[in-house]
Amino acid sequence: MATLISASELHQQLETGQRTVLLDVRWVLGRTDGHLEYLSAHLPGAVYVDLPTELADHAQPGLGRHPLPARDRFQESARKWGINDGDTVVAYDNSGSMAAARVWWMLRNAGFDAVYLLDGGLASWRAAGYPVETGEASPAVGNVTLDEGLMPAITEQEAAQWHRKGVLLDARAGERYAGEVEPIDPRAGHIPGAVSAPTTGNITTDGMFLAVEELRRRFEALGLDKSSKVAVYCGSGVTASHEIAALEIAGYRAALYPGSFSQWSNNAANDVAVGSAPFEQQSGGPSGTSTLPGSSVGA
Repeated sequence: MATLISASELHQQLETGQRTVLLDVRWVLGRTDGHLEYLSAHLPGAVYVDLPTELADHAQPGLGRHPLPARDRFQESARKWGINDGDTVVAYDNSGSMAAARVWWMLRNAGFDAVYLLDGGLASWRAAGYPVETGEASPAVGNVTLDEGLMPAITEQEAAQWHRKGVLLDARAGERYAGEVEPIDPRAGHIPGAVSAPTTGNITTDGMFLAVEELRRRFEALGLDKSSKVAVYCGSGVTASHEIAALEIAGYRAALYPGSFSQWSNNAANDVAVGSAPFEQQSGGPSGTSTLPGSSVGA
């Protein structure tokens, strides 16, 4: 099952009239200008998707910062975006697919297989010389029927033991994994036993995914082989979806820990490891959110 579509492939698809719903998912942790950027320039006909309100439920300490919305609520949003059964969906952003991967994973989880990430996002489309438009798209309401639970996922309890039977990857920035900084969650560090695998290592400097063989070498260097049971978390389940897409491209099927570190670090019963190795010094319960500046990669 393909994960990516190139700008040239998408352009040809649109030129031939194949019904395709374009989703613009511009969102970056700590910023609120995604919709304004969309209004100023987006792929023709693309619909803006607001990640915090349409791809997540309200934040709850016990569930994390971006809990997955209920199936009915997600289906309502998907229909509002104009998706019909049988359509092709292409999601993109302007940050290396870090946000767009969230809706890719959610649609796949809902049983909608014909969904792709535009490799390189808006930048690759513009670099190819293809047109953009301004303003708000208003598609007709769609009729898509969505399911749930079609992609593997793990619970907080399973995350605690995952290192005993497989590889648990932490998709956040390395400094957040090590506990050097924590801009938003209650404690700094990582889930004991997790391996640092920042999502930025999956893409080139222009936001394109690495080639298949390069991704395979990357994940092999992190301890994966063909028999590995893999699970991924980040800060709140957003960029972990990007890691899962990269793993799929490389030939691995990985599970998502939806609550991720924002759920884990809010539970006083959970230990948190700090340092550059999976198991190092551990800290106890929440001590207040750090205000140290740092990378927000790994939302």
